Amino acid sequence: MNITWHETSKQFHLYNDRISYVLYVQPNGELGQLYYGKRIHDKKDFRYVVQHQWKALTSYFDMDNAFSLELNLQEYPSFGSGDYDAEAFCLVEENGSRISNFIYQEHRIYEGKAELPGLPATYGTAKEVMTLEVTLKDAVSGALLILSYSIFDRTSVIARHAEFRNVGEQHLLLDRALSACLDLPDADYDWMQFSGSWGRERFPVIRKIGTGTIAIESRRGHSSQNANPFVILKRKETSEIQGEAIGFSFVYSGNFLAQAQKNTDGRLRIVMGIHPETFSWPLAPGESFVTPEVLIGRSEEGLSGLSRIFHHLYNDHLVRGYWQNRPRPILLNNWEATCMDFTQERILDIAKKGKEAGVELFVLDDGWFGARDDDRRGLGDWVENPKKLPQGMKGLAEKVNEMGLKFGFWIEPEMVNEDSDLYRAHPDWILSVPGRKSSLGRWQLVLDFSKPEVVEYIYDMLYRVIKDAPISYIKWDMNRSISECFSIGKDPAHQGEVYHRYILGVYDLYERLRTAFPEILFESCSSGGGRFDAGMLYYAPQAWCSDNTDGEDRCLIQYGTSFGYPISSIGAHVSAVPNQQTGRAVPIRMRGNVAMFGAFGYELDLNEISDDEFEIVKEQIAFVKEHRMLLQYGDLYRLRSPFEKAQAAWISVSGDRKEALLAVHTMRATVNHLPERLKLAGLDPECLYQLGENSYYGDELMEVGLPMKDACLPGYRIDQDDSSVVLYLKAQA
Repeated sequence: MNITWHETSKQFHLYNDRISYVLYVQPNGELGQLYYGKRIHDKKDFRYVVQHQWKALTSYFDMDNAFSLELNLQEYPSFGSGDYDAEAFCLVEENGSRISNFIYQEHRIYEGKAELPGLPATYGTAKEVMTLEVTLKDAVSGALLILSYSIFDRTSVIARHAEFRNVGEQHLLLDRALSACLDLPDADYDWMQFSGSWGRERFPVIRKIGTGTIAIESRRGHSSQNANPFVILKRKETSEIQGEAIGFSFVYSGNFLAQAQKNTDGRLRIVMGIHPETFSWPLAPGESFVTPEVLIGRSEEGLSGLSRIFHHLYNDHLVRGYWQNRPRPILLNNWEATCMDFTQERILDIAKKGKEAGVELFVLDDGWFGARDDDRRGLGDWVENPKKLPQGMKGLAEKVNEMGLKFGFWIEPEMVNEDSDLYRAHPDWILSVPGRKSSLGRWQLVLDFSKPEVVEYIYDMLYRVIKDAPISYIKWDMNRSISECFSIGKDPAHQGEVYHRYILGVYDLYERLRTAFPEILFESCSSGGGRFDAGMLYYAPQAWCSDNTDGEDRCLIQYGTSFGYPISSIGAHVSAVPNQQTGRAVPIRMRGNVAMFGAFGYELDLNEISDDEFEIVKEQIAFVKEHRMLLQYGDLYRLRSPFEKAQAAWISVSGDRKEALLAVHTMRATVNHLPERLKLAGLDPECLYQLGENSYYGDELMEVGLPMKDACLPGYRIDQDDSSVVLYLKAQA
């Protein structure tokens, strides 16, 4: 890992064993790019790749040597000075001008990585990461632009963000402030995004890149079920195990834009950051603005290789504190068992059965507070309901602890019902436009978290509930998108800040609660997977993957999620059947086998299942406890996509390649077919692995493959719907 500066050529080279990124100061003083890709040798000058040529209808900075911004790769471009592709930022001066020319002033190279104030970001020690900060200045506006690049020692990821500082005398308006731009010399890639909706989150969608623009975005106030802030560029021939893939992850939980633009000369520009259509930020003299972080990772080992890069990065350099790289507890949640209709006795009865099965944590879901007997009332009144919790949260938590279980509970702190004491006392604390009707979602309104006094009030209420009770876990829900985004009392010139300040308020509340209770495990939830993003993982190291807990659908949802997010972060539970979302009755063995590859738990009343099913539950819990670190932190290889046929397969391999867990699921049986061969991945070709009663060398498992039949996959039936196995492979000594 190194960052070099070559004074004569004015070039920076960021590199480690895997990647190189070469930047330079262009003839006009702005920052340009020369190379991004596989590691190359360092040298003093790469300017031979710069284009100096005449081209019709091109604007030239230097007429004598034919240097044009349009014809060369830019690093953080603006619009209006000869570059006509998508801009990374737009700074508006007092006279209305949107033209900027940020000229190189100085740079700083240092070991380690600075925190981003109020924002989530990756981190690392001086031995693990180096950072380049390039300072540029626009002489007319008096603004400074600091572009930051951090490169990690052991992974092919570069972290980027930008900072604007108004050091002049004008009042400026930042009308667009994306976090990163990457120009590539060719556009021979496919675009891969992860889209969906409630109950079918993060389905991979591959789109051919043609001349023009491809984009994925959210303007819902959160990253959303519909669009995930993680995209991939892959070569057309790239598979799961080989070929080039570049991933872009936005470490942010609000509105975003990710866009690829192929221009008519065949080059490709990717930009990513806060969505500009819902953002504007005044910058008075002396003020600054810092963009969230974008992570750019590159793999030559296919899509699974790219996934493992991001999995390790998040686990080692994004998740913080007590729960970093710790095994996730096996939990039991009461929601699908009782909804809001429960008594303390019923809850204790469910918890007792969970303890008998081997569960480690009991979670009390919605309905414990205020007048919360249905979803039309009580939200926002974070005071225990004495009818349901006669000894309060403390009393219930202590009783659950006495059983030998940890205890946690559910909150939705960002929302409020109109029928609540909070709303009646503070109707001006919701996001709403005076004189206009407010939209409802699940009978709730959105609290204005852009106001510090609202965040303070909610923090105080939750602190009182938590401080005296033995709480180990909090499920943080958020069950609607933002509408009528207007902050009552805020100056009109600052309304464009509200979406972003809302997210900063959410982050602030998370940080305050984490600081006060550092060993609590937070799980983020947003009607399932509506805020499953890298920004959330900085505060909550796991996220409820989807409200859809159907065993078949979860094969698709968890498979898609694994492209960008580690298994340890994926909240995955076994729920009751018929499934509440689909009506299917998937066998409990398959439901458990799928959920094992995540933060594992149950969402049902174990008193209501059969004795045979209860024995299976105990077996599942014992198996997860035995192999938990391998399940949650092993190297994941996707082997068969459920989006291509009604089958899914993946394998998790230990770092030393001595152990592995293979999962095979078939949703729909095939008739009168010879069994296909399943080729494994990630194993040591020289090791002999025990699988059931048979032994196989790693190379034959990866090159010859296993026929998908019971003799090779004990317990699996290709001729049976919802057949599923998880098999343990261990290298022989």
